[in-house]
Amino acid sequence: MSLINTAKPPTRMTRLLWQAGFFMLFALAPVFDLLRFDLTRGHAFILGMPWRLGIDEFVAGRSSGLETALNILLRLFLPLIAGIATFMFFAWRWGRLYCGWLCPHFSVVELINGLMRRAIGRSSVWETTEAGVRPDGRPLRRDRWLMIPTVLFSILFAALWAVVLLTYLLPPAEIYGNLWHLALTPNQARFLGVATLVLTAEFLFARHLFCRFGCAVGLFQSLAWMSNRSAMVVGFARTRAVDCGKCQKIGGTSYAACEAECPMRLRPRQAKRKMFACTQCSRCLTACATVQGGSGAPPLLRWVKDEEARQQEAQVSLTGRSD
Repeated sequence: MSLINTAKPPTRMTRLLWQAGFFMLFALAPVFDLLRFDLTRGHAFILGMPWRLGIDEFVAGRSSGLETALNILLRLFLPLIAGIATFMFFAWRWGRLYCGWLCPHFSVVELINGLMRRAIGRSSVWETTEAGVRPDGRPLRRDRWLMIPTVLFSILFAALWAVVLLTYLLPPAEIYGNLWHLALTPNQARFLGVATLVLTAEFLFARHLFCRFGCAVGLFQSLAWMSNRSAMVVGFARTRAVDCGKCQKIGGTSYAACEAECPMRLRPRQAKRKMFACTQCSRCLTACATVQGGSGAPPLLRWVKDEEARQQEAQVSLTGRSD
């Protein structure tokens, strides 16, 4: 059983629907008390119900130490351990699926990447080379005026993120009501102002860099994935490596469609150990299929798992080559 059809990469629309749905869940979960911790009440809400550990009852002398310890074990540690174990199993088996398919931060990363490519021809201000073309050979038209909506969208999503994060800690009705009436408390205004400023800078200048090097959730998924030699990974048909020249015929001597499409700025033809931050977004597979499909050839990149994944790593180790 696989969460992804390894025979055919998912369409961009399929993944976009998953990302949009989870972003809505992320934004609305506090509103409906699906998951949040209320600082004003001193307890959490899960699936619309108050979630208490019984500490207040113990302090008030209405429960014993043993009852309180059992409550903490059953209501905090066991659910937390079970949730983390399940999450890490999925990462061990299929990689950073959460990042590529659900993460509300990564969906913004891809949106800003696309806007920036249309504005300056690059996915990041730190890149020095421009792709110039799309995988199907169409020219990538650039308009520097599009940097204005790029900046505006970065600020918008940064502000949205700041507001949503605050509603996970304070009553959403209070926060949205104060925003509507322009009556934020000084602490609320400071939190939203600082968070919006920091997130705006991150969205504009360090999007994929944060995902690769600063996100603990992504890091632990990658560690679990790297520990499993049979996990799903991008496989490269090395016996047909000469066909990579089709990319260069489209975009020039240094052009590789799979690398240009990767939102994490990775080189998908490399060995797994050099694809540590891969998010299983499938964009490199789709790009390769587009280029190779122009001449009726099968793609050079595809998902492999289990024995095929082990054989690929063994082949790389034997030859000592990454691509």
